[in-house]
Amino acid sequence: MKVYDGIIQGLEEAIAYNEGKIKARTNTMSIEPVPDFEAAEIKSIRNELGMTQVLFAGFMGVSTKTVEAWESGRNMPNGPARRILTMLKADPALPQRLNIIAK
Repeated sequence: MKVYDGIIQGLEEAIAYNEGKIKARTNTMSIEPVPDFEAAEIKSIRNELGMTQVLFAGFMGVSTKTVEAWESGRNMPNGPARRILTMLKADPALPQRLNIIAK
């Protein structure tokens, strides 16, 4: 589809919606907000996983200095890292189940 055709299609759909000929699509899913983590909580998650800071940094895809900064409270993880921490807190076996880390 060319850009022009896509624009025309979108405008036609907008007109049809405005005239009541079609209904808007709705999203039935909801997403939990990404929580914040305190420094001690991050360290607790790492310890629960049985990982050193070096191994945890490798798993999270960040530097060891970043993990040190998180655990000392000098810096906080961003959105994707916070989502992963949420998943790890809920399921500490996740890295092994996904074959990311072998024990």
